Amino acid sequence: MNRGTIFPWKAGNRFELLVDGPQFFPAMLAAIDQAEQRVALELYLAEDGRCSAALVTALCAAAQRGVEVCCLFDDFGCRGLGPGTRLQLVDAGVQVRFYNPLRLGHGVSNFFRDHRKILVVDEHCAFVGGTGATDAFWDPLEEQSDWHEVMVRIEGPLVAHWRIIFDHQWPPSGIGMMPWWPLQRGGLDHLPPSPAVGHGMGRVAYANTSQYLDIVQSLLRSMLHAKQRVWLATPYFLPSRKVRRFLARAASRGVDVRLLLTGRNTDNAPVRFAGQRYYPKLLRAGVRIFEYQPRFLHLKMVLVDDWVSIGSCNFDHWNLRFNLDANLEAFDPQLTQATSDCFTADFAESREITLEDWQRRPLLKRFYQRLWGWLDRLVVNLLDRRR
Repeated sequence: MNRGTIFPWKAGNRFELLVDGPQFFPAMLAAIDQAEQRVALELYLAEDGRCSAALVTALCAAAQRGVEVCCLFDDFGCRGLGPGTRLQLVDAGVQVRFYNPLRLGHGVSNFFRDHRKILVVDEHCAFVGGTGATDAFWDPLEEQSDWHEVMVRIEGPLVAHWRIIFDHQWPPSGIGMMPWWPLQRGGLDHLPPSPAVGHGMGRVAYANTSQYLDIVQSLLRSMLHAKQRVWLATPYFLPSRKVRRFLARAASRGVDVRLLLTGRNTDNAPVRFAGQRYYPKLLRAGVRIFEYQPRFLHLKMVLVDDWVSIGSCNFDHWNLRFNLDANLEAFDPQLTQATSDCFTADFAESREITLEDWQRRPLLKRFYQRLWGWLDRLVVNLLDRRR
């Protein structure tokens, strides 16, 4: 894989949208149990609990029967993975690496994180989405997960590309590889042409910090040509100015633009308040905003007409500035329908925020929105000056 590689579209794949941990975690564990040659796992978030215990048991069992098992964990996101769990993996023969270990002297470099969520089993299948290995995503003793999330199971030629992107990040020895990437200035023109809608069309889109933004450029191109709908779900709504502009322009053309965002059930209230400062302009432009009510909405999913993008990218300016991310992009009627059905069900369980609602918000909420919005802008401006 060369630096700045653009992955092409591949036909002949099969996709299955798995909604919430009780669906996708048993499927992931079953795939690991059936592995014959290699298991490659890349995770941002993992912590000790019943979910990680089940995952570690499956990984260790695979390694002990001779399967090559490679685990790339983010050092910050997986700090809740205790010494006992780490030793259990190593003793079983699992190869474990930690991305960008935290160091006091590294300063801003500590912000660079591996945010991808990828599982590749042999050449048979891959799982891509936004999950971590915590009880919030899946507790084997509970029927419903606390966090609302999706993963996509992939079979077919595209699996090889997911293995390539994992292998490029996998350090040959030691820990903490954090490659730097050359700035890409190709803009939208460097992307592969969108294929005609067909069964099993898919590609890998990724981001390597703010220096390479294939993943968001592809989103912008899709919104630029949207004719019917732009539905975007993200738990952390801090979009770049360009993303906000493309959303507003699509709505002004009569496209059905909807945002599915987290409600009061969130793991980061300051980020939610900071992002709400964008509501008024988007609402006036015709964008509809829905806040999901039942649980914490953690999924990252986009549906633009028939184009689907699902993965780890939140499309917020923090994600795009510091994180490694990867999304599946697909043109496939079954996956498009499953994604549309998921969105429709979630909209029905959400509270739509109107401009009138916004204008009637209480004073305390106004204060929090101004405070966290100001702090967000301040930090971003300081970081921009360091470039």
